[in-house]
Amino acid sequence: MPKTVEYFYTHASPWAYLGTVRFHDIAEAAGAEIVYRPVSLRKIFPVSGGVTLAKRAEQRKRYRMFELRRWRDHLGVELIMEPKHETANDETANRMVIAADRQGLDAGRLSNAILRAIWAEERNIADETTLIAIADHQGIDGRGLLDAAKSNETAKVFETYTKEGLERQVFGAPTYIYKEEPFWGQDRLEFLERALALKRPENGV
Repeated sequence: MPKTVEYFYTHASPWAYLGTVRFHDIAEAAGAEIVYRPVSLRKIFPVSGGVTLAKRAEQRKRYRMFELRRWRDHLGVELIMEPKHETANDETANRMVIAADRQGLDAGRLSNAILRAIWAEERNIADETTLIAIADHQGIDGRGLLDAAKSNETAKVFETYTKEGLERQVFGAPTYIYKEEPFWGQDRLEFLERALALKRPENGV
């Protein structure tokens, strides 16, 4: 059986951005398939005890900036820690990735481009024209993909993924699930990599 990692995340997360290239590299090296599950943290947080950034205590927001700076410098990843469009609604972007995945397109490549757009390029991923341009640059029909993303069918899939995240006890992004074991946060990628490297017993259990 091929290795499979379920990837619950949202493009509004700087942590998903910081981990995305490493995660894809780890999965590729392990021969693992990524199952993309963009979700709505706006619906997950109230149920899981999470709090949106705007509602967090000042000391938590202050510490978050230290952590972002540390990881940016440690990884050597370009990151704007407080981008202009940080709080932009990313639902359409999430749904575009879902639509791309369901069409058999390279959802990972598109997702990485969207993450980079908000966290390294100061672009507004709530703007449809921007999303079309991002997809076009990846060799995808941006207008066609946007239309698919706005369909009722894709909206239902997005809702289903969010409900699935809640059922799987996801509470933040990014969350990687391998063999029913969750790994929350890009700082747990080393543990995910170790788990993927473990050989399965001969009986498959």
